[in-house]
Amino acid sequence: MPLTYSTLSEQNATTTNAIIDHYASSPEFLALSKCEGDGILQRDDEDASKLQKGIDIAKDKGVLDPDFVPEEYISIDVLGKSPGDVADEILGTVRKSEGLPLVVLCGLSGTGKGTTVATLQEKVEKEDKKQVVCWSNGNIFRSVTLLAVTWCEQQEDCDGFDPVKALTKENLASFMAMLEFGKFNGKFDTKISGLGLDLLISEVQNTELKVPKVSKNIPTVAEVTQGEVVLFASDAIKKMGEDGIFVLLEGREQTVNYVRTPLRFTLTLSDMSLIGKRRAAQRLAAGALAEVNEDVGEEAITKALDGQLAKMVKEAELDASPTWMEYITGGCLKGK
Repeated sequence: MPLTYSTLSEQNATTTNAIIDHYASSPEFLALSKCEGDGILQRDDEDASKLQKGIDIAKDKGVLDPDFVPEEYISIDVLGKSPGDVADEILGTVRKSEGLPLVVLCGLSGTGKGTTVATLQEKVEKEDKKQVVCWSNGNIFRSVTLLAVTWCEQQEDCDGFDPVKALTKENLASFMAMLEFGKFNGKFDTKISGLGLDLLISEVQNTELKVPKVSKNIPTVAEVTQGEVVLFASDAIKKMGEDGIFVLLEGREQTVNYVRTPLRFTLTLSDMSLIGKRRAAQRLAAGALAEVNEDVGEEAITKALDGQLAKMVKEAELDASPTWMEYITGGCLKGK
């Protein structure tokens, strides 16, 4: 596929595939891809470990059932498939099913979960004429964090955010009781009511819920509220499904396991090297697009991509300088 401005500007799977094909035999690109892939897998493992720790805490507190077993996942190998192909494969199963329209989607970073969710939403809205909601637990964690921080601000013996005092079992139960999911102003939303707060998430998700005092404390709060948020989300999703809304839930298995549905899919790649190649191609595409305009030809596009590749390689070599062959055969860039 030619590297035209049109292809580059799409910034989608077509773009990354074209770049991967173009640099198929480039040692520099293959090396950068390997390190991107290694970094992604390492971060995924770290995230999974942290999430599991939170789930274990919830089980110990009795918030989550330690003997809970989720429905089996349907594995889909996305190798060689477009986002539309993957979405059609999922919908082939979904449209034959009965019950609440809830689809859970998991998979390693780089397998195309976000793109698949967007494609599913578009297809369901256009082809099935259904309202679609893509649910994320992020704003619920932010809401609990806002309540915990606000509670500390109202305590005379708290100097700033004090997780030991704020995140007791009793306080967490109280904070969760201050969150209500339902229809407000004619649409589904989450209301925060308590400690002097009276807010709707849809109205404050880009303001109060993203102030520094909330953002910097989310990891601490999230670690001990996984169970509470999972149960809240499960109830909210059930309410939307019963109202006829098609719900798409993307996330890590550790948390989405606790949402009941037989429509569970996990995206895999039989060629794991593609995870790094896709990420490297995405970075090259974004960098090159910022340097060119719509009037340039394929030669200028290629030159911009080559420049981005050289730049990224140089930046990486600042940390270590093993040979490229070492990169490709098993080594990686230090710090990646």
